[in-house]
Amino acid sequence: MRFTITALLALLVSTPPASARPSAPPEYKKIEKLYSGDQTITGETIRYPDGDPVNIRSLVVTLKPGEKTGWHKHGVPTYGYILSGDLSVDYGEKGKRIYKAGEAFMEAMDWWHDGSNDTGEPVRVLVVFMGAKGHAPVIRKGAPK
Repeated sequence: MRFTITALLALLVSTPPASARPSAPPEYKKIEKLYSGDQTITGETIRYPDGDPVNIRSLVVTLKPGEKTGWHKHGVPTYGYILSGDLSVDYGEKGKRIYKAGEAFMEAMDWWHDGSNDTGEPVRVLVVFMGAKGHAPVIRKGAPK
């Protein structure tokens, strides 16, 4: 009887609740749009201190293993946060960097760069473009000269 109670307690302690068990992986979406607009939650128009109208966008970018972003630069300040995986970014003559899950950074603006997933797992990045109307958040061209 003592063994049965001990075994039952061990099973209960070692089995995570259903909410803690891994769930099915989310459906693959390369880009999940999170926010795009120019108003606060209360309907106020967001303005920069000098009065320029803003255009803030947030999204989640997912790269499958081996996938690349392509060479690009940003016309507006861009915040990145690695949700999962590792993102390699080639900044040409400025070198390469690897950003890991949990790392946040303000991305290069007027500098060509190419992101890639060089691992065997997807990488997911929260990207927030802090732009103004009339300014492209992403500018695509060929590799830097």
